Amino acid sequence: KWKTLYQIQSERKQIMRETCSKYKSNNRRIITPYHVSRIFVEDKYRVLYCEVPKAGCSNWKRVLMVLNGLAASTKDIQHNTVHYGNYLKRLDGFDRKGIYHRLNTYTKMLFIREPFEKLVSAFRDKFEHPNNYYHPVFGKAIISRYRVNATKEALRTGSGVKFKEFIQYLLDVHRPVGMDIHWDHVNRLCSPCLIDYDFVGKFESMEEDANFFLHLIGAPQNLTFPKFKDRHSNEERTTTKITQQYFAQLSPSQRQRSYDFYYMDYLMFNYSKP
Repeated sequence: KWKTLYQIQSERKQIMRETCSKYKSNNRRIITPYHVSRIFVEDKYRVLYCEVPKAGCSNWKRVLMVLNGLAASTKDIQHNTVHYGNYLKRLDGFDRKGIYHRLNTYTKMLFIREPFEKLVSAFRDKFEHPNNYYHPVFGKAIISRYRVNATKEALRTGSGVKFKEFIQYLLDVHRPVGMDIHWDHVNRLCSPCLIDYDFVGKFESMEEDANFFLHLIGAPQNLTFPKFKDRHSNEERTTTKITQQYFAQLSPSQRQRSYDFYYMDYLMFNYSKP
């Protein structure tokens, strides 16, 4: 079993490197704090984890906190502690020497997810549930720009954004509000053409990949990757089928343009075109 998993890793990394050398000319660029701002540091087991939202990141942060001795079990850590507790250090918080030392000696890993599924998961989480950041900041701007005859109430609260409107915003080169890490390219979040990741895990094979990674770094045997869904736990996880239902609301051209938008992620991580 380990042999197969090693093989899968080497294939994933090879595809990533080949895509980079084919499309990216920045192989010799200097790594700046900006490039490592999404990377979390665990010094005890010497792990660097690049956070990709909606691809198991809350549970990965829980695992890092347990490795670091900040908690006895992943079950003990609340969602807000994970995301707002600032218990984990980020790589951009170190000086240049500290950044390079860790990049050269720690195990660098990231976990990714099928881009459309990740996008729908983010949309459901941020726009279909009450949210006092995404509705006023993104929702208002999206509704006022893309909805004809929007009601005063919709413009005031920013609630009730439709998936089609969200996609219009995403594909608009003159976006009324900026990008957000929940739907940005993995390519931009983690700079895989600049940082040579040692381990590339996939959300689709999370349990197997995660426990293989924990085995590789010599984590305690009783630590396994948590299976629980972090938010809206009574709601079904975003699946391929659910993703198709959302994309069915779009025109063929919007679907194609959404694919083009995530083209590099599809290519680099070897996901087939939906």
